[in-house]
Amino acid sequence: MTRSEGGAVALEATARFRTAREALFEATVHQVGAHGVRRTAYADLVDGWLVELYAAAAGRGTAGEPERPVALAAVGGHGRRELAPGSDLDLVLIGNPRDTAAVADALWYPIWDSGLRLDHSVRTIDQAVTVAREDVRAGLGLLDVRHVAGDPIVTATVRERWLRTWRASALNMLPELRAMGNRRAQQQGHVAWLLEPDLKDSYGGIREATVLRAIAASWVADVPHGDAARAHAHLLDVRDELHLVTGRATDRLVLQEQPAIAAVMGYENADALLRSVGAAGRSLSYALDVAWHRVDQAAPAKRSRLSLKGRGREVVRTPLADGVVEQGGEVVLAREADLEDPTLGLRAAAAAAQNGLRLAPVTVERIAASQASLPAPWPRSAREAFVSLLGAGPAAVPVWEALDQAGIWSRWIDGWSRLRGLPQHNPVHRFTVDRHLVEAAVQAAALTRRVNRPDLLLVGALLHDVGKGLPGDHTEQGIPLVETMARAMGFDVDDVAVIVDLCRHHLLLPDTATRRDLEDPATVAGVVEQMRSSALSGAEMLDLVAALSEADAKATGPAAWTEWRAALINELAERAHAVMRGEVREPEPPLGSGGRDRMATDGLIVEVVPDRSAWQVTVVADDRPGLMADVAGVLSVNRLAVRAARLHTQGARALQIWTVQPMFGDPPGAARLRSDLMRAFEDRLDLAARLLQRDEAYAGVAIPVAEPSVLAIEGASRDASVIEVRAHDGAALLHRIGAALAGTGVAVRSARVSTMGSEAVDVFYVTDAYGAALDDAALARLVDSVQGALSGPASQEQPSSLD
Repeated sequence: MTRSEGGAVALEATARFRTAREALFEATVHQVGAHGVRRTAYADLVDGWLVELYAAAAGRGTAGEPERPVALAAVGGHGRRELAPGSDLDLVLIGNPRDTAAVADALWYPIWDSGLRLDHSVRTIDQAVTVAREDVRAGLGLLDVRHVAGDPIVTATVRERWLRTWRASALNMLPELRAMGNRRAQQQGHVAWLLEPDLKDSYGGIREATVLRAIAASWVADVPHGDAARAHAHLLDVRDELHLVTGRATDRLVLQEQPAIAAVMGYENADALLRSVGAAGRSLSYALDVAWHRVDQAAPAKRSRLSLKGRGREVVRTPLADGVVEQGGEVVLAREADLEDPTLGLRAAAAAAQNGLRLAPVTVERIAASQASLPAPWPRSAREAFVSLLGAGPAAVPVWEALDQAGIWSRWIDGWSRLRGLPQHNPVHRFTVDRHLVEAAVQAAALTRRVNRPDLLLVGALLHDVGKGLPGDHTEQGIPLVETMARAMGFDVDDVAVIVDLCRHHLLLPDTATRRDLEDPATVAGVVEQMRSSALSGAEMLDLVAALSEADAKATGPAAWTEWRAALINELAERAHAVMRGEVREPEPPLGSGGRDRMATDGLIVEVVPDRSAWQVTVVADDRPGLMADVAGVLSVNRLAVRAARLHTQGARALQIWTVQPMFGDPPGAARLRSDLMRAFEDRLDLAARLLQRDEAYAGVAIPVAEPSVLAIEGASRDASVIEVRAHDGAALLHRIGAALAGTGVAVRSARVSTMGSEAVDVFYVTDAYGAALDDAALARLVDSVQGALSGPASQEQPSSLD
């Protein structure tokens, strides 16, 4: 066959392939349950086309033996027949250079012309094995090498040689493979917890199935099957639909695409789809965790050439609890264990966590298969084992996850199945609802020495958010659920009341500390009143609430437990304790004596100092209407994002302490900020125009956000009016609020500004010109004024580049 004849054959084959490809996708598009069949059919279609292209490139017909010892092989996802509609082709041409040179160009160009993306390489047999040995990612792909065209002996030789090499060097290469997974987890997050997971590269994604196969191929340890295989297939199905819906080769399941994909896959809504994806991610990550644990257990024996089954040495079984023993670094049930004992599973879980061990998969299977069910209410032994499990801290997580994968917690705790994988549409939260509750209990375990009832703290931490996902306020919705769950766990009436109060007040301290003026006596008095009305003594209840507040915030994410927030919460708790002890504390000046000295000094003072991972800007100036707006505007013009602020007014002087984060590089110096403030005070700097100009220059893609909320908070202060502003954070947000306040003629006595992620919650204590709280009419006008300043197109869409 001449070169021109080969080109004509390739063109004809490619045309037929395109037609067949379109027909295949049209016939199976959005067909529920057809994904696996379509992937197989698509792989066969691609293979048939490649066989024709190879024959044309090699210069012969499709029949007969290959003339050269050259093979075309598929690797990676293509080799596994996992091609999604938008996947690229992963091909390697194997043979001696003198043989492959005549084939390569004639083969690659028709593929490029087809519009499909191509990841290709040309290797000798030795090169293919060498590259795989030096690059773990390439090695993973070659483990799935599959013959497509040419000489099958060449492909078989590569496969056999690489498998031998992989198994011989597995103990050295597996740690590198594990490190790659850890880096992906850090960079891409976990499929199970993300609102927009990468279906392939987030931890627990499609790539994990490849890692599991690599571990199995190493012969170092066995890997779990079943659930992991089903989870992998589900993620492939979702990715197929993602490609079809978007028309793009993307692996990121972004929020705006989820409703359409949920609809075509038969899910009730986007959250149901996301929960299914999260469940699949958890199954894969759990299987991988088990596999790596088995590698850790088996590697020493393999290095010392001991049998993995323990032949020639005695199997040691160490008793841990009644019916529970440790064997080979895992917790298993004793031979004489009573499988009819309803508390056996909890005892095994507690023993595993308290000893830092994992439950053996066979143990989980036996517990799941047991027909014994926990009585309601739980007996004391079950409750104590449950508390012991939670009290183990981080060691409880893999144990909990093992039981959760088998559906055991949903059987033991009524209502848990509703919480499993429930997404939290709040960027501050890093976990789904169920995992957040477990993480809160883990965090609470480190704080048990600070409370008199550690058992109630641990259980309260696990239950505090069970009302999420229901209509209305999640705390109010959760109260009856908490009471029912605590009773089912066997707690008596008094303890149930404490757990309910603990969950009712889990947001009291953080909300009060960050949104109220701690110098106002009404702030602390409100907290004390709530604590004294609880089932425990006020001081004991306050300790429990403070510990749960910390555990909850740490389990939420870094934005929820900053050093600034921690200091405010701890200060509020200490002030409340002091009131309960009957101590009378004199109001302290802001920042102690240093704050008093600054406010006693005339003129404008500006200081800029590092504040841990951020910067602190202190401004002392003569108080006047619009001061807050001017300072906020100057900070924004200088590209300083406000993360928190405290504003205090005493007499004719005002002290403002701003926690800021530079958008780029280091912040400007105090002299620059002071100069800009002076120009703003003297009307030589048009802040509104500068901020508008900046918004226009840096506007990104507009994203929809919720309507800002402005509320008057009744009873928050005895001598001031308090308004709370909730809005999407933006460059000029505080400037607009400050300008609106100044326009109504009120005085800002103090403020609490807090930013969590992209959302701002700002509270302002205001008075009239005579230092008194506003009357109802004036307060209503103030709320309307601030609402008007924030509403409209600017508040409905914010440039994503400023988030």
